[in-house]
Amino acid sequence: MRIGNITFDCQDPGRLARFWAAVFGYPAGGNTLAAPEEFKRQLREAGLTDEDLANRALAEDPTGEGPRFYFHKVPEPKVAKNRMHLDLTVGDGRGPAPRHEVDAEVERLVGLGATVIRKSDTAWGPFPEYYYVLADPEGNEFCVQ
Repeated sequence: MRIGNITFDCQDPGRLARFWAAVFGYPAGGNTLAAPEEFKRQLREAGLTDEDLANRALAEDPTGEGPRFYFHKVPEPKVAKNRMHLDLTVGDGRGPAPRHEVDAEVERLVGLGATVIRKSDTAWGPFPEYYYVLADPEGNEFCVQ
C-alpha cells in the first residue's frame, strides 16, 4: 500500500497547488482547468463540469516518486489547528541538517507565501531538535527541520 494523495480542503485550490508545487520543486501546480486538454476531456466525459475543474487542483512530481497533493475547494475556512501535519526534512534525511540550511529553506518558503509560527531549538532527550512550525497560505501548519 502507498499514499495516493495528500489532500487539502481549501478556499483557493489553484493558489495552494502552486505553493506546494514550488515547495517541492514540482512543475507549477494549478486547478484542473489548466490541465492538458485530453485529461480535461476525460474528466468532462466522466460528468465533471468546468466549475468542478476550477474547484480542484493538483501538484505532483512528474517522476511519480514524490507525493501527489490534491486540493479541493470547501465552503468553510480553516478554523482550528490541523489534526495532522507534514514534517519536511531539509537535505537527504540521514541526519539533522545544518541549522543554516534549515534557516535558508525557511526563508525560501516564506518567500513563497508561508508564515513562520514559531521556531524550536530544544532537545528531546539526547536528541537535539531544531525546527520551525510554519503555515501555508491558507494556514495549514507544517514543520521544517
